[in-house]
Amino acid sequence: MAAIDLPPVLPSVGQSRQETGGKVQDARFARDLIEFAVAFGLILAAVWTAMPYQRWLSYAALMWITLSTWRSFDGVLAMGYRVAHFWRALWIPLVSIALSALAIYFSHRAGMLRIPRTPHVFFERFWLYALWSFLQEFVLLNFFLLRLTRLLPKQWMAVSATACCFAITHLPNPVLAPLTMIWGMVACATFLAYRNFYMPAIAHAILGICIALTIPGRADHNMRVGYGYMTYRPHAHSRPEPEPTSGARSTIPYRP
Repeated sequence: MAAIDLPPVLPSVGQSRQETGGKVQDARFARDLIEFAVAFGLILAAVWTAMPYQRWLSYAALMWITLSTWRSFDGVLAMGYRVAHFWRALWIPLVSIALSALAIYFSHRAGMLRIPRTPHVFFERFWLYALWSFLQEFVLLNFFLLRLTRLLPKQWMAVSATACCFAITHLPNPVLAPLTMIWGMVACATFLAYRNFYMPAIAHAILGICIALTIPGRADHNMRVGYGYMTYRPHAHSRPEPEPTSGARSTIPYRP
């Protein structure tokens, strides 16, 4: 009797769905990797480039991050834009206030504290930095961290990698690089725990302003990083400053 050729076995519906799901996951993985790599590369290029190219690279990075966020939108809840866990996460800015108070006290005792003379001057000099802090937290938490949690197998790996990226963008500043490494770990871990964006962003603004007030400009080059840090000149970047709060008159330039 002649052998009968049977048609190939067709894949089941479950197998087709698994293959389709695998392709979707692979596509998402590739997209996350490209979005992360391009954004991080543009930021590093901007940090280590002189004007006017730095400005255009910064615009390119901002545009890429904006378009990537729009295309790969994770949702407002996943990005932490909600009031849930507000009271549970409130300790983050409160601890930042306490640490800032200690830093201000010791800076005052050392005669290095630079407090603007009036609240109006204080607001005028630091409102833009407060907005910049929120933008940095958006890039740190909503862009880098969310993508790295999908690219890496463990959350602690994503937290560590995000914090490292944050610190790398602040090199070679010997003050900001280690501080941003520590803060990056704290901000990422608390964000994943509470899924509240506002508390880490507020704490970032508080701590950043504290650094500006308490750390001498000659120590951190007025909070500059990358090319700006390397080319910093104290006399060229100094500006009028208030009287020191204690001790002899200081020649340390005031940092906005």
